[in-house]
Amino acid sequence: MRIGLIACDILEPELEHLVKDDPDFVHKEYVEFALHAYPDDMRAKLIEKINALKGKVDAVLLGYAVCQSLGGITEVVDVPTVMLEGDDCICVLLGANEYTREKKICTGTWFSSPGWAREGMDGLIKEMHLDSVEGVDPMYFADMLFESYERCLYIDTGVKDENGEYHRKSEEFACQLRLKHDERRCDLRNLEERIEKVKQLARSLS
Repeated sequence: MRIGLIACDILEPELEHLVKDDPDFVHKEYVEFALHAYPDDMRAKLIEKINALKGKVDAVLLGYAVCQSLGGITEVVDVPTVMLEGDDCICVLLGANEYTREKKICTGTWFSSPGWAREGMDGLIKEMHLDSVEGVDPMYFADMLFESYERCLYIDTGVKDENGEYHRKSEEFACQLRLKHDERRCDLRNLEERIEKVKQLARSLS
C-alpha cells in the first residue's frame, strides 16, 4: 500500500519519530506552520496538495487538527484522507481531557511541544506578525500578548532531543517572556491511532 503524509511542521518531530522508516509512507511533506495565520489559504493549499497525490497514493494522512478552518476537509478532497483528532496540535498530543486539565491548573498557559519549542520566539513573531510595524521591537507586542500568561508548559513527547535542545529552547522562550517553566510527559498514542487508521483505509483500497 502507498500512503502520503502531508503535515504541519510543528508535528514533524513526532511524526518522523513514528514513520521515518515505515515503507508504507511513500510521500512525506511538512508544511510551514505559519500558514495557520491565513486559515482560508491554508485550507485551499492543503486541498491542492492532497489532490496532487491522486493516483500516486492509496490514502493520505493529513497531519493537522481542525485548526480553525479544516473541518470537513476529508469530504472535499479527491484522495481518501484521514486527519488528526483535536482542535489543535496540542490537543492532538495531550488528548482533550489532559489538555483541559492543564488549562484548569493554570489558565494562562503557553503549551510548548518540541515543534513549538524549536520555533521559539522567532516562530511566535512570524506567526503573529509581530514584526509588521516598522521601528517597533516585536517584543513590545509579545509582552502585550502574554500579559495574562503565567507559565510555559513543555510537553516531552519522547522524541529524540539532541543535547536537550527542545527543552532548552522551551526554557529560553519562557525566560524571554518571564513565565514560569513547567514540563510534563505524554505518549504518542493519539498519533499512533491515526496512523493505524490510515493504514487500514489504504489496505482496504489497495
